[in-house]
Amino acid sequence: MEDIKVTDVEKTENGHRAGFVNIVGNPNVGKSTLMNDLVGERISIITSKAQTTRHRIMGIVNTPDYQIVYSDTPGVLKPKYKLQESMLEFSEGALTDADILLYVTDVVEDPEKNKDFLDRVAKETIPVLLVINKVDLLKDNAQLNELVDAWHKRLPNAEIFPTSATENFNVQNLKDRIVELLPPSPPFFGKDALTDKPARFFVTEIIREKLLLNYDKEIPYSTEVLVEKFEEKENSIHIMTVIYVERDSQKGIIIGKGGEKIKKVGIESRLDIEKFFGKKVHLEIFVKVEKDWRNRENKLRQFGYIE
Repeated sequence: MEDIKVTDVEKTENGHRAGFVNIVGNPNVGKSTLMNDLVGERISIITSKAQTTRHRIMGIVNTPDYQIVYSDTPGVLKPKYKLQESMLEFSEGALTDADILLYVTDVVEDPEKNKDFLDRVAKETIPVLLVINKVDLLKDNAQLNELVDAWHKRLPNAEIFPTSATENFNVQNLKDRIVELLPPSPPFFGKDALTDKPARFFVTEIIREKLLLNYDKEIPYSTEVLVEKFEEKENSIHIMTVIYVERDSQKGIIIGKGGEKIKKVGIESRLDIEKFFGKKVHLEIFVKVEKDWRNRENKLRQFGYIE
């Protein structure tokens, strides 16, 4: 007997739901930590530094009954160069194609920060879930009640969820509410999909995370990582990457005395890449200068910031 295939129409009629849940907010409020918690996988870079997310990254959650497509976006900021203009476009684009919007703030952020963007969120007709993150830093419930009242005035139509992504506090209630709000729909991606990004993307993100953790000030923000070779075999992967910097002096800092710094980045990256893919990895890293790449449209297109 042949297998019976269930069409998308039949899936929808049987109660399947699916939707795009876009996560927006200012830099360094915990969007990526929350995204990883909601997806159950480490999809986005997490560091204590702001502006760690540069792309719009999707993480997909599947059950037989629903599919949630989460989208992590760069923090909203006033652009200083073309790269940040592209990052802002990713965040603004998230307002136009969401079924559910998660606006993430934290317990120390001024509710009026980036007022123009927040005004657009306030006008949304789709469900908006306001996540007040890092509530574990508050002293008592009185402080929390004040924050909830202030945000309720700012976004009166939003449902408010005080959370701590690092402590996994109230995240399950947020997940449950998201599932309740999903519209009837067939899945947008295959039921085995975890993300819309290719394997190479996660290699670059892992290396970029190590740059953020191992270097100070402007250095990690002036870097971009490109995978030039990704050769996968049954039990191993051979990867060749290039770290681009904007100035010769930055190249010297990245490499370090006797190559010590770049060796450390390579070892830490390789261990995480092996954990991510579950295979042995041979990783090569080179450093090249590409002057003022953050303001050059052709380079931003090559690095995937402009379509």
